[in-house]
Amino acid sequence: VITDAFPLPIEGFETRVIADDEDVVNHMIDLGECLELTRSERFMGWYHSHPFDVGQHSHCFLSQTDLSTQLQWQRAEDPHGNAIVALVVEPLRSLHQGAPEIKAFRAYPPEYSSSVELECPDGSIQKEEQTRLELWGSCWSRYYELKVDYFMSSHARNILEQLTKDY
Repeated sequence: VITDAFPLPIEGFETRVIADDEDVVNHMIDLGECLELTRSERFMGWYHSHPFDVGQHSHCFLSQTDLSTQLQWQRAEDPHGNAIVALVVEPLRSLHQGAPEIKAFRAYPPEYSSSVELECPDGSIQKEEQTRLELWGSCWSRYYELKVDYFMSSHARNILEQLTKDY
């Protein structure tokens, strides 16, 4: 259960994200120490957006950069009992739909090999390569999707309604 999210001072571009800067790492350490003093929750993942366009398909998937980031987090935290999840939010599609477009993912270990050929992250079988690439990106066989349910407070719902009112 994810109860909160905190933005990090990360610089991002369409094809890459600079997330290993010393300032970012120090910010995360400071944030973690502050949370330990005031809360019982712990870090359980990271989030980012894919604000591309409102097309036929969702853009919530893991890119090669995203997959590398997720694998680094999983290798560092999973052995300590912290199952790390990657969330992808699509803000433009969320505004268009009037509801959050959010997907959650975990990466397969590099040595993993699926026993089901052409299985996509959502468990479906997609025979057309172009469709797999459009729906799941070039790393479609290296990660899997987790089920997402969400709730919104009435205040958050009102804000979303105001944002989408004239969209």
